[in-house]
Amino acid sequence: MAAVSGLMRRPLEQVSGLLRRHFHRTAPVALQVTVREAINQGMDEELERDEKVFLLGEEVAQYDGAYKVSRGLWKKYGDKRIIDTPISEMGFAGIAVGAAMAGLRPICEFKTFNFSMQALDQVINSAAKTYYMSGGHQPVPIVFRGPNGASAGMAAQHSQCFAAWYGHCPGLKVVSPWNSEDAKGLIKSAIRDDNPVGVLENELMYGVPFEFPSEAQSKDFLIPIGKAKIERQGTHITVVAHSRPVGHCLEAATVLSKAGIECEVINMRTIRPMDIETIEASVMKTNHLITVEGGWPQFGVGAEVCARIMEGPAFNFLDAPAVRVTGADVPMPYAKILEDNSIPQVNDIIFAIKKTLNI
Repeated sequence: MAAVSGLMRRPLEQVSGLLRRHFHRTAPVALQVTVREAINQGMDEELERDEKVFLLGEEVAQYDGAYKVSRGLWKKYGDKRIIDTPISEMGFAGIAVGAAMAGLRPICEFKTFNFSMQALDQVINSAAKTYYMSGGHQPVPIVFRGPNGASAGMAAQHSQCFAAWYGHCPGLKVVSPWNSEDAKGLIKSAIRDDNPVGVLENELMYGVPFEFPSEAQSKDFLIPIGKAKIERQGTHITVVAHSRPVGHCLEAATVLSKAGIECEVINMRTIRPMDIETIEASVMKTNHLITVEGGWPQFGVGAEVCARIMEGPAFNFLDAPAVRVTGADVPMPYAKILEDNSIPQVNDIIFAIKKTLNI
């Protein structure tokens, strides 16, 4: 009671000062944004910025999208800019490509990129090749976006990674975001790009929250296409990944750091054009390389990374062969235990790193 009464006798401004000092010591809570919200925010900002931008696809309007990525956009922009389509991928992809040729900037959503196989002729022959075939006179500024790769329990026909498929084709840019910052910055850059861009999202990442830096909250925030990001600095081995496996690599790096192994984790962000310079510089520093991806091994993204390192100046800096960690070379099984063993896990990455370092 004596302490309380002493405090009560202090001048009001002294008490106020104590309170202010207390609040100043409290760190601000970082803004958490899910990948779904980040993509939605990026599309919303670009729809608002440019009236030529519109979104079309199955259930994107009144249903707010199959994964709720387009939530609220139909109510805000109406039927002319947020368009529900029939279940006809070749049809609405063709409509989107034609609209892009006519000067609009369509965002064509595939409910999953597995369904984009129905529209390959439109994506590759009509969108990706037209600028070249027209001698540079006819740009096709279109975005093809949707969930890519394995989800959970979707079996063989709905679990494929299309990074290598679309990254193989000249004329098409391909990006593969991991976290919320990637998702917003890359979708905005893709919409503004004058070339066709495939945005390969991941269904399992949609609901995952990440800290959202202040710069990413700006309407002018963009991530340049063709530039990778070093997510974790390291000195012993370079670990290259894209999409969801980036998180697995960071988990593996955290575990290995307790044993004194420091991994440099590179988030590719873009599949095509590939930022090989960032990977080369890292390999020259660490002298070791592994790649991690959810797709199949043959002709995969990791195979391309390894080939480019072998053909370039970083090859002579390697102290051990590069190692790929990939999905199993089988159609995706339905049973969960088989599915888990068909996709790279954290322990698989740790094993590959130790093998490469001969530990």
